[in-house]
Amino acid sequence: MGSSSSKVARRLPKEKPSWAGTRTPSEHGSAQETRRPIPSKPLAFERKTDAVEADSKDPQFLSKLGQLGPVQVDHHMRSVRPAEYVQNMYRSRLQSEVEASPSHSTRNRLLAASLSELLESRKTVKSQTELQALAERYDIDVTKLTELARFINTPSIDESTIVKTMSQDGEEIVTMMAQWVDPKLEK
Repeated sequence: MGSSSSKVARRLPKEKPSWAGTRTPSEHGSAQETRRPIPSKPLAFERKTDAVEADSKDPQFLSKLGQLGPVQVDHHMRSVRPAEYVQNMYRSRLQSEVEASPSHSTRNRLLAASLSELLESRKTVKSQTELQALAERYDIDVTKLTELARFINTPSIDESTIVKTMSQDGEEIVTMMAQWVDPKLEK
């Protein structure tokens, strides 16, 4: 791209390479004698000859076909119905979308983002009634929430473990420990 003045000029060698010699002239010096001789047999035919047929046969291929044997057709096979397959695919997608829609939420089923919000909100709950109200807001049973919270939680930072260091590059590195936080419910 650009104008030709910005391009590097190609440089050719000033001397002939050592391997480049001159052609040796033939004895008679005519151009006809330097051509290849015309073959006595033609290289192509308009119709298949016995020689062409013999050349096209592949004995290894024929032996492999013989090993396979004749084709066995199962006449009781069901034909593939692409329209039916597509209808089933649309039906399953529609069912999945209906189940995922907020108006048709299934009890005790949450998306990952909602579950994260629920577990984060659970940390600030002070009483059992607040926990029940939170569970109702997310359409989950309190027993399921407490059972789930035994094994799953959102990360919380222990403020006393925050350590700031400087790397050799002058970059600040902050490390901290995560802790498991359960709500402190009044009884």
